Amino acid sequence: MLHLQYCFYISRNMKLNVEHGLDAAEAASTFAALGSEQRLAVLRALVRAGPAGLSIGDLGSRSGIGGSTLTHHMKILSQAGLVTQTRQGRSIICAAVSYDKLHMLGNYLLQECCADN
Repeated sequence: MLHLQYCFYISRNMKLNVEHGLDAAEAASTFAALGSEQRLAVLRALVRAGPAGLSIGDLGSRSGIGGSTLTHHMKILSQAGLVTQTRQGRSIICAAVSYDKLHMLGNYLLQECCADN
């Protein structure tokens, strides 16, 4: 029979084999895309808007960011696979598309970065 303290010591050193779906490079690039207060504000507004998304004008109003700055941040979030922009008539509709990726980022932090605690 193993001593309880010894079992805990062994289990602390074991790597969790849980699928979070991201490798380190992909996680780093996605976290980099979120590395701006303005981009976080844009993503937060889109997540709160739900799957229907927001027009670019409404997104600017809700996030407090406008014009070329908003376009720049949307491009970075889009390249990270977190948002999309689609044209509907004369409007551009922006939407957060990767709720699964956001969950994977959270899981990545908990499983890879907090594994020793």
